[in-house]
Amino acid sequence: MPWPALLDEGYGVTGFFYGNNIYPAEEWARRRDAVLTLAESVGMPVVVADYVPDEWLERTAELKDCPEGGERCAVCFGLQLGAAAAYAATNGFGAICTTLTISPHKDPVLLNEIGKKISRTHRVEWLERVWRKGDGFKKSVRISREMGLYRQNYCGCAYSLRERA
Repeated sequence: MPWPALLDEGYGVTGFFYGNNIYPAEEWARRRDAVLTLAESVGMPVVVADYVPDEWLERTAELKDCPEGGERCAVCFGLQLGAAAAYAATNGFGAICTTLTISPHKDPVLLNEIGKKISRTHRVEWLERVWRKGDGFKKSVRISREMGLYRQNYCGCAYSLRERA
């Protein structure tokens, strides 16, 4: 699990939940609640960014017909990591990373490239990780089931929900 692993490496850890990409609002609330439950279970603080989906929709509107995993996802990753980096820089955090690389559906090379670029812009360190290594994804599924955490069945955005339908 990322939080304990980062603690073992000597980092102080604060979670950051950005969900402007998540649709509908009820789905955002389910995911937020799961993050808050997880944070409480490991004794870590978490910051929940305001839910402002219109900003995300505005930035991705031209890419609405892109397939899952395409250019729209890269823009989405940039928005998520950009929000985290801006928060980190403003609030005195020295480094960021993402748990998105635990998913077998996300491109860890792309995520780490975007993370490095955004971190340089905000002058915070990027911690390059691929959390799915060493059965990280399987472990996360097992732990979340044991804890009774909500697990989503789509990336979260309105476009991916439409593709699933």
